[in-house]
Amino acid sequence: MKFFTSESVTEGHPDKLCDQISDAILDAILIQDPNAHVACETTTTTGLVHIMGEISTNCYVDIPAVVREVVKDIGYNKPEYGFDGNSCAVLTSIDNQSPDIAMGVNQSFEAKNGETDENSLIGAGDQGMMFGYACDETPELMPLAISLSHKLAKRLTEVRKNGTLSYLRPDGKTQITVEYDGDEIKRVEAIVISSQHDEDIKLADLREDLIHHVIEPIVPAHYIDENTKIYINPTGRFVIGGPVGDSGLTGRKIIVDTYGGYGRHGGGAFSGKDPTKVDRSAAYAARKVAKNIVAAKLAKKCEVELAYAIGVATPVSIMVDTFGTGTVSDEVLSEAVTKAFDLRPTAIIKELDLRRPIYRQLAAYGHMGREDLDVNWEKTDKIDAIRNAL
Repeated sequence: MKFFTSESVTEGHPDKLCDQISDAILDAILIQDPNAHVACETTTTTGLVHIMGEISTNCYVDIPAVVREVVKDIGYNKPEYGFDGNSCAVLTSIDNQSPDIAMGVNQSFEAKNGETDENSLIGAGDQGMMFGYACDETPELMPLAISLSHKLAKRLTEVRKNGTLSYLRPDGKTQITVEYDGDEIKRVEAIVISSQHDEDIKLADLREDLIHHVIEPIVPAHYIDENTKIYINPTGRFVIGGPVGDSGLTGRKIIVDTYGGYGRHGGGAFSGKDPTKVDRSAAYAARKVAKNIVAAKLAKKCEVELAYAIGVATPVSIMVDTFGTGTVSDEVLSEAVTKAFDLRPTAIIKELDLRRPIYRQLAAYGHMGREDLDVNWEKTDKIDAIRNAL
């Protein structure tokens, strides 16, 4: 037997608040200027949101207005919460993108050396490695622990906003531990939910409500048995939360954003970055490659690594690892991927349609496995292309 645990957080968690603000600013810019170069970071603490970064664009966006809209929409709109979008201070510290970076993004290494293919014109916005992962544990081909954790977190927000549990406040965290026998899922070992709440709610009532309104609708009953441990607000109290309880920062929940620790991570965050940044676009592309391999029944689980050099369009390496579950060798699959997918930044941006304002909706409850959203990296439309390449 082995156990694996993943966590998620609600949209009111201070780090997730920052991710959503950064991506809302990116969306507002892309609406007017799809070719903008954006690297927008957000930090927040009691009464303060600070926006910083490098943005090169030909449009104007009222950044403080965008910030306040996001904060209030999430639910920080009452003074008693200690953080209120109507009254918090908003500071901005924005510069243009470094010209030393721009010269490699705007004209790739290949283009400077005579390459005329339009997909080679733009270079990668940074060096680094990005990972994608998929497995057959859930219908959306995500690991079960992170899938259930996200759904619990999303349900927490849903019952707060629709009034079912109106005493809940925006901040919250969820966690699922899954028990395996080899690679086979046996049961859920533990469920942890910590949710911010009004001061006068009793812990016993909170526990009963969250089990009935959050856990039971989300976690399939056949995964729960008499030995499943359920922890609801295990400290006994969670009134002070959000940016008052803990400062927030963009990009501090990268494992929540991806696969819950199941599979490796290159280290780059997503939020606030335009798609020329391969931290974001190549991670989405790697997810699409892995998902299509699993959807094609060529493996039960698959991890894909892409690596880039700054200013160079073509990946410096492509790796496929099926952990011994592949129907063909990993080397053969890697060769098939190079034939079936164009993984240069321009091609990724076009294939995944990344120059549109889709990012704030991704900034909470995970960027991967989001079949509820119109994102092309979750489509399994490359199955035939991979099989033909084999």
